[in-house]
Amino acid sequence: MNKAHLSEHISTQFNEEIESIRERVLAMGGLVEEQLANAVTALVDNKGDLGEEVAKSDYRVNAAEVSIDEECNLILARRQPAATDLRLIVAIIKTITDLERIGDEAKKIAKMAVKLSEQDRPATGYREVQHLGEAVSRILNGALDAFARMDAKAAVEVVQSDMEVDREYEAVMRQCITFMMEDPRTIKRVMDLVWAVRAMERVGDHAANLAEYVIYLVEGKDVRHIKAEELSQTLAD
Repeated sequence: MNKAHLSEHISTQFNEEIESIRERVLAMGGLVEEQLANAVTALVDNKGDLGEEVAKSDYRVNAAEVSIDEECNLILARRQPAATDLRLIVAIIKTITDLERIGDEAKKIAKMAVKLSEQDRPATGYREVQHLGEAVSRILNGALDAFARMDAKAAVEVVQSDMEVDREYEAVMRQCITFMMEDPRTIKRVMDLVWAVRAMERVGDHAANLAEYVIYLVEGKDVRHIKAEELSQTLAD
């Protein structure tokens, strides 16, 4: 076997390893999306049993993170990647960390869903948080899609969309404060709801982080401390 053939074989094998990891990250992302959607459904539709199921299955997300992280470390040790390949491994390690944290936030929402299912519900249910949950799910899906396609432009749009999530979060929080002021008997219930709403807002932050890693990977620029509204211009420079 000549050196050229050996080099080609190693390169091909490395590419296969990288693609396998990317697919596993997307599978982990799909699992996290499912956890989040089920947690929000459990809260809004008063399904305590579904909330318990989500909370108990969080170990699957944790296991995925550990497995992918170990594989990335093996690649770093064996292949000693450089340039774009190194950026990809670094971005993946950061991505799975944020995905695991999104899983943790989904677990918090699920636990609050279980607690709230055991309390008296308001006449309107918890529809005031449904729109926020849907917005957060969209931003997470957008971030994962940007990662799958390595699309920096789509990633910028995701980061900017997180500003809308923040506005939704603030509106729901104002509603919660109003409920407690109008009827102090609702304080315990609303405080539990506040924890769930806060977890949703944190999911949006982590999804924006995922999008920033895509930008770092594609453009080679660290945009973590750049204002969302300035991102487009920064990448154009």
